[in-house]
Amino acid sequence: MIIFLISIFTFMLVSLIPGDPVYAMLGTEVSQEEYDRVFHELKLDQPVLHRYFSWLGGALQGDWGQSTQFHKSTLEVINERIPITLFFSISAFLISIPLGILFGVISAVYRGRPADTAVTLIANITACLPQFWIALLVMYVFAMKLGWLPSYGFTWFHVDLVTGIRQSIMPLFCLSLGGIATVTRQTRSSMLEVIRQDYVRTARSKGISQRKVIYLHALKNALIPVITILGMRLGSMLAGSMFIESVFNIPGMGSLFVKAIQSRDIPVVQACVLVTALVSCIINLMTDILYAVVDPRVRYE
Repeated sequence: MIIFLISIFTFMLVSLIPGDPVYAMLGTEVSQEEYDRVFHELKLDQPVLHRYFSWLGGALQGDWGQSTQFHKSTLEVINERIPITLFFSISAFLISIPLGILFGVISAVYRGRPADTAVTLIANITACLPQFWIALLVMYVFAMKLGWLPSYGFTWFHVDLVTGIRQSIMPLFCLSLGGIATVTRQTRSSMLEVIRQDYVRTARSKGISQRKVIYLHALKNALIPVITILGMRLGSMLAGSMFIESVFNIPGMGSLFVKAIQSRDIPVVQACVLVTALVSCIINLMTDILYAVVDPRVRYE
């Protein structure tokens, strides 16, 4: 139902954008014959509702139309780009989880001490910094000034391992930094609430080591709010990749979305929005499942 509503909203919003999409795609110098051909291919000569249901029926069958920018199937264009975006988003997500939880636990255990002050200060500052600003900053320092890393492009590891690693360092750093800060802050807040509970004091009174009390008793019960943040963060990483991919010229879904909007490639814009919405719904479902895995009480409710 959510995907259906998003499809309606996306299609209608794209259809209501002011201006002539044919001129936006081909320029004002296009011939009348070419204009009429593209106008008919986009089915702009048909009523809006007819165009929507025709597009929806084709999308359900795997036909998302032809990209006017790349002159090939929209589904083929998406299939070429989405693995790159998923690689960066999932990799940054997997980096953010252990580091964010570790820093959050350290900050909570050493509350009020220099370690807590340093971690909290850095996390609060980092969480407020825009990703594109961080990307421009690290590019300026490590690519332009120091010349240590390449400033653009992407190469799969199986094609060229060294080049792939060097090209991935800065984008992964930019995508992971906000996630680490967010997870750190939430973990710290949850841990401070949990470690005051009676069962934690009871575990300590039994002589259980501090490490076991923190990681076996307190942390597991503090993870429920963190899981919610993690699910939201993975979705925001997919959206945030738009800026990172544009800055580093990475051929992923984010840069594809930007180029499609600029060139008024309507089929690709609609497909990008639907794919992003579908992935977000899958992430929310996985988050709900993780609730039951971490906290058995959720299964009985």
